[in-house]
This record gives sequence, C-alpha cells and structure tokens, in this order.
Amino acid sequence: MRPAVQSLGFAVLRNLGRAQALREQLARRAPPPDADALLCCALALAWDAASAPYEPFTLVDQAVGAAKRSPATHAQASFINACLRRFLRERDALVAATDADPVARYNHPRWWIAATRRDHPTHWQAILEANNQQPPLTLRVNKQKVTLAQYLLAQAAMNIEAKQVAECGLQLRQARPVQQLPGFEEGHFSVQDAAAQLAAPLLLQGLTGPLRVLDERIEDAPRPLRVLDACAAPGGKTAHLLEQSTPEQPVQVLALDIDPLRCQRIHENLARLGLAAQVVAADAAEPTQWWDGIPFDAILLDAPCTASGIVRRHPDVRWLRRETDIAQLAQLQARLLRVLWPLVRPGGRLLYCTCSVFRAEGQQQIETFLARHTDAALRPSPGHLLPQNPQQAKPLAHNDLGEHDGFFYALLEKSQAL
Repeated sequence: MRPAVQSLGFAVLRNLGRAQALREQLARRAPPPDADALLCCALALAWDAASAPYEPFTLVDQAVGAAKRSPATHAQASFINACLRRFLRERDALVAATDADPVARYNHPRWWIAATRRDHPTHWQAILEANNQQPPLTLRVNKQKVTLAQYLLAQAAMNIEAKQVAECGLQLRQARPVQQLPGFEEGHFSVQDAAAQLAAPLLLQGLTGPLRVLDERIEDAPRPLRVLDACAAPGGKTAHLLEQSTPEQPVQVLALDIDPLRCQRIHENLARLGLAAQVVAADAAEPTQWWDGIPFDAILLDAPCTASGIVRRHPDVRWLRRETDIAQLAQLQARLLRVLWPLVRPGGRLLYCTCSVFRAEGQQQIETFLARHTDAALRPSPGHLLPQNPQQAKPLAHNDLGEHDGFFYALLEKSQAL
C-alpha cells in the first residue's frame, strides 16, 4: 500500500504547477485548503490522459467520494465534482490556456525556474524537464564482498537486466524492491545514484598516507588513511569510502552527523554491508566538540544544500524550498569549508560536493573559497553535473554515468608545508 500511495503522491508533485494553473482556470477563488489540495491532486493525475494512472471518470468518482467522506471537504464535494467534470469536457482548451504559464509548463516554482535559467542559460529547459522524469534504480556493488562481474551474473540468473555505470555501479532497466534483488541481506550492494558514486573514488584515488616512522626509521607499509565524512547520514558515501580500502592502502573513516537518529541509520547501513566506521553525533562546524587534533588525509564535505539536483527522486523539494534558502545554505556551506579546511594535512584533500545545480552552492562557492585560501589548489573535478534522462537528445555533460542526478564536485588539495 505505501509504495502505491507514494507513487501517486510523487506523480501529483511532478504535475502540481499544471494542476494549480488549471484550478485557477476552473475557479476564480481558491476553495478552502483541504478542498483545494484534493482538487489539485485530481487535476495533477488527470490532466495528461496519456500518463493518467486511472481512467478520467474513475479519478473524478474517487475524488468526489473522498471529499464526501471527509468532514473537512464534505461541504465542497459538489464544487469539486463540478470543477472536475468541467475539466473533462473542456480539457484541451483549459490545458492550452495554461501552456503559456512557465510554472504550469515546467512544474517548478517561478523563482526556481528563473534561478535555473540564470545559472544554466543553455540547458535550463532540459534540466527542468529531467527533474520531472522518474529516476532509474541504480546500485553500487560492494567490492569488499563481490565483484561487479559476479553480481551481474547473479542478476542475470534472475532475469534482471542492468548496465554498468560509473566504476562499480549498475543501473536496472526496470526497478523492483531492493529486498528482492540478489545479495541484499548479504550486503552485496547499496542503492546510490550514479553521480553520487563519484565521490569516494574522486577523493581517494591516488592518495596515500605518509609512511610510518618508527625510531627514526621509515616503515614500508603506509598507515591507514584518516578520512572524515563530515555530513555522513545516512551513510552511503561513508560505506563507499570504506569499500575503497585495500591491504596496500587501508582506509579509516570518522563519520559525523548532527542528528543522533540519523547516526543510527549509518550504523544500520554499515552493519548490513559488513563495514565499520567511527560514527559520532556532532556538529561538523564545531571541531572542538569531536576532533582529536590529528589532521586528516582526506575530508568529504557533502554539504547541506537545496537538493535542487535530486528533485526527480524527491519531487516535494521544489515546492518546500524558498528562494531565500539558497543564500542561507550557501552561508552554511562557506562556514563548513572554512572550519574544516585547517583539519586537512599538507598534501591532503578535501572534496566539496552538493546535490545542487545552483551555482551559488557550487562553482561560485569554490571560486570564493580559492580566492581566500592561497594554500588550496583545485584538482581536476567534474564541477556541475547536470541531471540526465533518456528523453534528452544528447547528454548535458561528457560522462559515462548514464542517467543521473544533478551534483557539484570540487576536489581541493592543500599545498605541502615548506
């Protein structure tokens, strides 16, 4: 029941702009909030007959029935019935009347559309259209337990079609409950978008810790890399960092999150995968609460952001965010960068990433940081990865990730001490 309700809810949110515009055509004054919400839900599901989950008259009947059953909407049941039946009679004309409204056409708030157009003047329409597509199910194979080839064979044995994306990712042709996939309980994979899978390899590839010094003698074996995952919950990137560990270069991770309940999620996810990290509930912006004074070889800062790059997975985000959130979150991101940078050892790295397409949370943030920190150098990084979907004639960025969410990556390296 819950997956079905969620699917309908997501469909409504992906068409809410159009639904609200149609309601304005049907009623000069908005009805009370509960009735308005029910009417817009029905319009969002019914406006496009080709993608409607039910027959139009079934949607009308169910919406009116729901209105009659609820004390909050009972008095508006006849009004909702009249609006929806008029919509079915005049569908083409009403839809055409809303086509000129960008909120109806792209199903994003007006300020969001303007910000996307400003930041990506060539690709803004493709980004908004990608946001309204259902995302694929993408897995990351846990190479500590199974190889990519082995897991592909396990899927093929169950007639599951998938293609490789990123370093150790698989994108399923058709999504299904993860508990039904081979190796779930054994921790053979995690669910993670292809763009998000870039973080751990980008941060750690080619990085080695200083050799151990014992009694003024240098030991051959490198010590484990000390890695901080600064905003770690629910633990997907923490796990991927640990999966990069090898006998030649082991990895130790300190995973922070400000919310103790979300820290429990990290523990649970790591336990299923057979991995272990030090998990601490603390504010990453207050190192005096948790730092032991020993610099880190690498820091992953997956900073809090507007989540403007992952709205196809979380379609409610676009309607919950406010325009002022961009500047407020950019201030928090700048603070985290400023506070965590001194914790990186000379020659170490910090990977700054956000699941955002807004430049204030990506390119502009890093340009400002580099201008103020002469000991930081920008290593080759993807920058802004714009969301991809199969309806696009050509990809918005040169990468082999297949369909993916929107992300920003900047890999910073601290200059060696003199």
